[in-house]
Amino acid sequence: MPDRKKLGVLFIPHFADWEYGLLAASAVEWFGARAVSLTPDGEPVTSIAGFRLTPERPAAAGENEDLDAIAVIGSDGWASADAPDVAPLLTAVAARGGVVGGICGGTLALARAGLFESAAHTSNGRGWIARHLPGYAGAANYRDVPRAVADGRVVSAPGSAPGTFAVEFLAALFPERRGEIGEMRALFGREHADIS
Repeated sequence: MPDRKKLGVLFIPHFADWEYGLLAASAVEWFGARAVSLTPDGEPVTSIAGFRLTPERPAAAGENEDLDAIAVIGSDGWASADAPDVAPLLTAVAARGGVVGGICGGTLALARAGLFESAAHTSNGRGWIARHLPGYAGAANYRDVPRAVADGRVVSAPGSAPGTFAVEFLAALFPERRGEIGEMRALFGREHADIS
């Protein structure tokens, strides 16, 4: 049996509970991946809803050389002046051809790491990301859309789009499983099909 792909999911305090579930659970249950929870210092963090998460590892690049992908989950903490610097981990995963994604405030970590410099991307709105990181590298590549954007192995999404974030991230991580990705798209899309 081939090695299971490892997906790191990075959390900071007050992380958004709704942004990682579809991605992490689908990666494990449907695609046979292994999900690894990370925090910047390896210490427990509490979500917006008050749930406490004890991570498996810290987010040091040297301790995560086995990761095939990293997803940065949103939190208002990413917009603060003392947001953790996780660029070494993100750029290390990207440099070895891994998938790097960010949703909601997590997109700020990707922008700080320079990953949007040559990649189409989105976030919580053009004005929102520009307000928090004026003049960031790659601002001209911003796509003002309500769904996730994938450009090669860089995936980004507004906080309101956890479904397309999961689908686009998994499509980048498992390109050989296009049929199953299509089934996921259809499954998630049906949720809104009959809303009037």
